[in-house]
Amino acid sequence: MAADPRFHAVAGPLPLWRLAEVAEVEVPEGAGDRLFTSVATLGAAGPEDVSFLDARRWLDSLRETRAGAVVLAAENARAVPEGCIALVSPTPVLAFARIAALLHPPATASGKRHPTAVVGEGATIGEGCEIGAYAVIEDGAVIGPRCIIGPHAHIGRNCVFGADCRIFSHVTVTHCLAGDRVTLNPGCRIGSEGFGFATTPRGGHVTVPQLGRVILGDGVEVGANACIDRGSGNDTVIGPGTRLDNLVMLGHNVRTGQGCIIVAQAGISGSTTLEDYVVVAAQAGMVGHLTIGAKARIGAQAGVMADVPAGMDVVGSPALPVRDAMRGFNVLRKLGQSKAAATAEKKTGD
Repeated sequence: MAADPRFHAVAGPLPLWRLAEVAEVEVPEGAGDRLFTSVATLGAAGPEDVSFLDARRWLDSLRETRAGAVVLAAENARAVPEGCIALVSPTPVLAFARIAALLHPPATASGKRHPTAVVGEGATIGEGCEIGAYAVIEDGAVIGPRCIIGPHAHIGRNCVFGADCRIFSHVTVTHCLAGDRVTLNPGCRIGSEGFGFATTPRGGHVTVPQLGRVILGDGVEVGANACIDRGSGNDTVIGPGTRLDNLVMLGHNVRTGQGCIIVAQAGISGSTTLEDYVVVAAQAGMVGHLTIGAKARIGAQAGVMADVPAGMDVVGSPALPVRDAMRGFNVLRKLGQSKAAATAEKKTGD
């Protein structure tokens, strides 16, 4: 089915020429005024829906789709059924994402403040902000215009957020300076005390004061229940456009460049630096004080214990360049097969 209007705003119906404009694709002659209301998968789409194809394994679904239009690569356009409009793009997923965002825009701030919300002395709330039930904004905080502060969200003393930020329910933020268009999804924790301590001669532990901040660049998005510790002395810095998935953990003094992607349950220890456009896959882990070069890619469940050069792909634990890791995996597999064969031969001989 298409997006449920009970949960997702609907801006349509919109003409195809408008959708094509934002997706940067061409419309077949005579089709520009056809109206579309929503987006849907190939199997669920109807004549007023736009769908997309991103892999050839879905060609059978494409041939059977009832979608009014499909965004896809040129090589797959021949499989579009009669009555369906092919919107050809070199980047089908990107084009579809832009169409979906136009037809189903994110919620905008209502400008309302719930009577149970608590706003501290000297806090500055920008024009048009929405503040939900039982939200707390402490003394001296600055919230830019058109922000959404969800129910039970807690913005700590003197924190700063720019314009058009979305801070959803049960988020807690302390010691943080954030730019524009920052999104903090439900339950994430920003600015908590970093994990730093000194051990005494008798085996006890003394907490090292964590005196830094968290700096979130423009367009940063943090997933549900993710955690970002404040710096211990230097700041923890998340570069513009970086995306953190749910349940990600970043330790104190971690720094990312712009556009980094860190996927679910990944953990990055303190003082590690990710340069621009690094991708860290799910459940990967890194020890502290590393440098991961620009556009490097860290495979799922990799254990990174040394610096990774720019542009390199690594997998495994300890993480190795993909080719070296695969060679090692093959050796282990062959050893296992040899062992099994030897065991079987011995049993046959007995």
